[in-house]
Amino acid sequence: MNKINEEQMASLALELNTVRDKQLSEVGQTDANYIRNLIKVQRSAEIIGRILIVLGFITPILWVFGVISLSLSKILDNMEIGHNVLHGQYDWMNDPYINSQKFEWDIACDAASWRRVHNYEHHTYTNIISKDRDFGYGLLRLSNDYPWRLKNLWQSVIYFILSVLFQWGVSFHELAGERVFFGKKKDNRESKTSDEQLKKAFFSKGGRQIVKDYILFPALAGPFFLWVFAGNLAANIIRNLWTSTIIFCGHFTSGSFTFTEKECENESKGHWYYRQMLGSANITGGKVFHILTGHLSFQVEHHLFPDVPAHRYVAMSKEVKEIAEKYGIPYNTGGFAKQYFSVLKRVFYFSFPVRGNKTLYPKYNELE
Repeated sequence: MNKINEEQMASLALELNTVRDKQLSEVGQTDANYIRNLIKVQRSAEIIGRILIVLGFITPILWVFGVISLSLSKILDNMEIGHNVLHGQYDWMNDPYINSQKFEWDIACDAASWRRVHNYEHHTYTNIISKDRDFGYGLLRLSNDYPWRLKNLWQSVIYFILSVLFQWGVSFHELAGERVFFGKKKDNRESKTSDEQLKKAFFSKGGRQIVKDYILFPALAGPFFLWVFAGNLAANIIRNLWTSTIIFCGHFTSGSFTFTEKECENESKGHWYYRQMLGSANITGGKVFHILTGHLSFQVEHHLFPDVPAHRYVAMSKEVKEIAEKYGIPYNTGGFAKQYFSVLKRVFYFSFPVRGNKTLYPKYNELE
């Protein structure tokens, strides 16, 4: 593929703005009903899950179903509800609970930290090396934009550990980037949040999660303390593995482009749209699958329109795909197995001191 020119970028911006404006003009009661009904399902799943886990002393099958139900609750809370509410997709409802500035989710990461690092930083500087701290989370070498180091040899193991402990990785993400505990802060790094504020939020939110899942609810179960402790641990691990996998499939498949800071200086709206399309990847699937991913299975549409209620990405994807084809822009999509294998391959490929494959791991500056 070749780069599109400035005139095409301007035209691209107009067409994608039209897609966005059309959907936003239709946002209303249907969207309010959708998110409120989903919250009811999530809360019901949590209550049922916690009851069944305690009843696991009757038969382990109840405990297993309880873990599944609690895992479902945590996945819905984090993905379709938390992620999208924190993007401000439902702020127009003026509902104090479903508001991006007030919502707090069932995860170790403080919501305010997530808004700063993900909602603003990642979505502004998507896949720009050294600006987007989500690219590899500072732990993984996922392109040859970064020099190879000996520690990269075992990054496949690091990836697995990160996935199991993903909520804590997300929680520690901003502190690691600001070198709060280890290392020297980068000269060009400016933060409006002090190290003390970051540490307070990290320990406060993380501590509450530990107390809730591993002390309070197990203690309420009395003699069944260990059943509940183990059930909560299992549900958290299942949620962590799922969210990590979906998020990695959104940007780290083969075919996901990387960019340099210089290439994105004085970026127009059209170029920004263009970068989001080149840096994101979708996953095909059914309705339930898309809900469980928080519709991040439509990562391309999410990065183009992060403030549009996510369940609308299904309808928007057809028009976006047609626009991508019109301008010769790759529309990166595929089944879950294909996209996940692609992520694993990328993690393993860059474990070694090899040059990136231009076809599999393209960089924007290599386009003509």
